[in-house]
Amino acid sequence: MSRAYKMADPEGLYYITFSTVEWINVFTRQEYRDILINSLDFCIKEKGLRLFAYVIMSNHLHLIVAAEFGFELSSIIRDFKKFTSKKILKAIEDNTGESRKEWMISLFRKAGEGNANNKVYQFWQQDNHPIVLYSNAVIDQKLDYIHENPVKAGIVLQPEDYLYSSARNYAGLDYVIHVELLF
Repeated sequence: MSRAYKMADPEGLYYITFSTVEWINVFTRQEYRDILINSLDFCIKEKGLRLFAYVIMSNHLHLIVAAEFGFELSSIIRDFKKFTSKKILKAIEDNTGESRKEWMISLFRKAGEGNANNKVYQFWQQDNHPIVLYSNAVIDQKLDYIHENPVKAGIVLQPEDYLYSSARNYAGLDYVIHVELLF
């Protein structure tokens, strides 16, 4: 995954989506979600990531992020994707209770073989769909989209009921990852 993720405005606020290849439902398992949560937390504490909103769905996650002054968001994203892909793939391979192991690994291997940027496997889709958030109206729209994602998927009735979303932070409830509130 040597592809560089260029951001038009290095100091900008971005809406970003990461999706697994073939939209594989990896994050239905707690241990794989925990890898994402711990990695985001590490990037916040050690790599200059500013996290304003997030949701972790079964096969993708949406974020509203920026980089602290002196850090490059593209580098943070590159490192996050590289680390999480390796860590999650190893967790899948080592998980003796993973009933979908061979199926998932074969899809990740097939995706990796079809992409010269990978050695063996590809976990994440190549593009992260960065969108610069240039106005309060666009920020509101993306924040609502992120928080409504589990509701529209039929997982919960209210956004703040979904544990793996910053909707809980914005509602003043216990949360999984600390975020900086936008408003």
